This record gives sequence, structure tokens and C-alpha cells, in this order.
Amino acid sequence: MIQKTKNVRLILVFIMTVNIFYSVFAPSAVAAEKKVSLLEAINIALKHNNEILAAKNSLYTKQKEIAIARSYLFPTLTFGETYMGTNNPVYVFMEKLNEQEFSASDFNINQLNNPGFRNDFQTSLSFGLPIFARPINIGIKMAKKEFASQKKEYTREKQTIVYNVVQAYLMIYTAKQYVKVTQKAIKDAEEHLKVAKARYKAGLGLYSDVLRASTAVTEAKENLINAKTNVKIAERALGLLLGMSNSVKITNQYPKIYLQNINYYTKKALSRADIKALNLQYQNAQNNISLIESKYFPTIGLNGSYQMNDNSSPLGSEGTSWMMIVALQWKWFNGTKRINEIEKAKAQVKEVKNYLNGLTKQAEYNVYKSYLDVNEAKQAVALAKSALKTAKEGERLVSVSYANGIAPIVDLLDTQVNLDNSRANLVAKKNAYRLSIIKLAYESGTILKDFYK
Repeated sequence: MIQKTKNVRLILVFIMTVNIFYSVFAPSAVAAEKKVSLLEAINIALKHNNEILAAKNSLYTKQKEIAIARSYLFPTLTFGETYMGTNNPVYVFMEKLNEQEFSASDFNINQLNNPGFRNDFQTSLSFGLPIFARPINIGIKMAKKEFASQKKEYTREKQTIVYNVVQAYLMIYTAKQYVKVTQKAIKDAEEHLKVAKARYKAGLGLYSDVLRASTAVTEAKENLINAKTNVKIAERALGLLLGMSNSVKITNQYPKIYLQNINYYTKKALSRADIKALNLQYQNAQNNISLIESKYFPTIGLNGSYQMNDNSSPLGSEGTSWMMIVALQWKWFNGTKRINEIEKAKAQVKEVKNYLNGLTKQAEYNVYKSYLDVNEAKQAVALAKSALKTAKEGERLVSVSYANGIAPIVDLLDTQVNLDNSRANLVAKKNAYRLSIIKLAYESGTILKDFYK
């Protein structure tokens, strides 16, 4: 009975151990085997892709530059503690005044000329406040524009990442289709080998036909190995885009995109995020002119301090004093520096304007070309389907003829190669068609809307 109880306990401990092991290790294993949809892949990339993370950090720095620019409007507060030991007549005279220890005897000529050594601990609390400083306000305005421009650049960076992820996802999908094509090629080649062997055994065919058919099977298997390798490489490439160090498998679900007319894409391209970003930089280049011109205006500031002096210890207060200063500075002339700075800034405005015009025209051209590429790729798919249909029929007829001893093995193998190429070509044309749609969505700036809903 005791032994039986021990066995039951051992079984329970084993079951608990298995449950604990499963709860710790099984989720990660399941997660590793999980296939991701295109939307899931995009979500992961937008959170963990290293370029996106870097762009997000860059955006954060631009946001902090606004706070830095605005900080110049606030007062500055400075605490200081200094020590001075000297027998310099002027400084000793001044120290005694600050420490409020000056007396009539200190006017003695010999005492003034030879004051002896003296300590002074000075504690001060000072502040500064700009009252009127036009460059600060313009600097804040420019920092805000720069941040807004960076936000647009960040949006374009997200579009680029989505574009790359969709491409990588499609590459895996296409690579898998090539695997299926090579598997069909192996199946057909093995069927031809089977027929060649049957004819040879029946004394109706040559042994060389068997060898040629066997070689075709070997070549088809080599193509399968290559196709499977391409799938693995494509899966690892997708993992890299998602910020991972391992491969990522997909669900084979690819969204269908409905094409609009070219005017729709052209209009969208003109308001693309990177074009808006450059337009904001153009506005900031104009603001830079105002910043330089603001140096013609005066600046007014308020400064003040509270001071404590002591002969024997830091933070002592044998003597106290305070001071308040209102200062106006107005630089009327600094050579030709400002004039040349303004001319330089105006030239930079023209430079950015030309870049903006060029980017806008380039966007229109890219949409135009991409739209034509989509139409061309669509027609190529239709032609590839037709070619595959005729290749299948040709292979079927020659296969029947070879089985009946009418056609040689060379004709059969040639038609099989033609069929294999037609199958692969259809996969390639479909891939090119989908890639052209992705490119059009990217060039028009609609890729987030099309693929990330």
C-alpha cells in the first residue's frame, strides 16, 4: 500500500513537472512556429525595425529642440561660491567694503599701501531675463517647423519600411510558388522516366532514353533544392526587416489591391509626406532670412544678483548687497557680415525651392512610369497564362506520341523544358505584376492606406 502511494506521488510530480515545462517553454516554441500575416508583419516592423526606431529617436530629438529654443525665454538662475586670498591693496580695500568692515583707520596711507593678507568668501545668487530678443521667437518658430518636417520624414520612413516588408513578404510567397512549380516538374519528369523504362523493358525504346529521362529528373530535383533555399533566404530577409535575428514564415494571404485611375495617384503623390517635409524646410529657409534680419533689432535684458561676503567662512554673511541691471544692446554695424549672411540665406531659399520643384516633378514622373509598368505587367500575366496553356497542350501531345513510339525522347524533354519554363514564367510575371502595384502605391504615397488598414 505504501509503495502504491509512492508511485502515485511520483506520477503526480511527473505530471506537474511536465505542466511546468510546457508552460515555460511551449509558448516560445509555438510563437517561433507561428506564421504571420502581411498585416502582422507590418505591425511588427513598425514597432521593431531598427531604421524605424532610429527615425523615432531622431524625431524625439527634434521635439526636444523646440523645448531648448523656448528655454531662452525663461530666466536663468546661477549660484556661485568663490574664495579669494590677497594682499593687493585695491582688492583688500574692496573686500573690506563688501564685508562691511571698513573703518576710518583704513584711510591711513600706510594701511592703504600695505594692507596685509586678507581672505574673502563670496556667495552670490544671480539671474538673467530677456525682455526683448526677436531672434529667440524666430528660433522657436524654426524649431517647430523643423519638428513638423521631421514628422513628415518619419511618415515617409514608415512608408518605405512598409514597402520593403510587402516586397519581402511577396518574395517569400513567390519563392513558394517556384517550389510548387519545381515539384510539378519533378512529378512530370518522373512520369516520363517511368514511360521510358516501360518502353525499354518492352523492347520498344532505347536505354539512352532512360538515361536522358533520369538526367531530367535529377535536374528537376536540383531546381527544387535551389527553390527551397530561396524560400529560406526570403524568410530570413523578412525577419531582418521585422527587427529579428531569425526567419519568419508567412500565411500566404496576400491582399488584393484595386487600381484607381492615374489622376488619383498623381494627386496623392503631390501631397506625399517627403514632399510636405521638403516644403516645410523651404519655409524654414525663408524663416532663416528673418532670423538674420532680426539681428538689426536691439536686445533688452534684465540682470540682477544678491551677494554675501565673509572674511572667515563660506556661505557667511558679514556683508550683503544686491544689484539690478537693465541692459540694451544694439549692434548698428558689424562690417558686411549681416549683408552677406542675408544673401547666403536667400540663395539657400532658392536652392531648397529648386529641390522641392525637382522632387515634385520626379514624383509625378515616377507615378506615370509606375502606372504604365502596372498595365504592362498585367498584360504580361495574360500572355504568360496563354503560353502556359499551349505549353501544357504541346507537352501532352508529344507525351502521347512518345508513348506510342512516334516522337523521340528529345522532343518530349524539350516540350517538358518548355512547360517548366512556362510555369516559372507565369509565376515570375505574377510576381512582377504585384511588385509593380506595390511600387505604384509607394510612389504615390498610398502604401500605408493600401496595405496597412
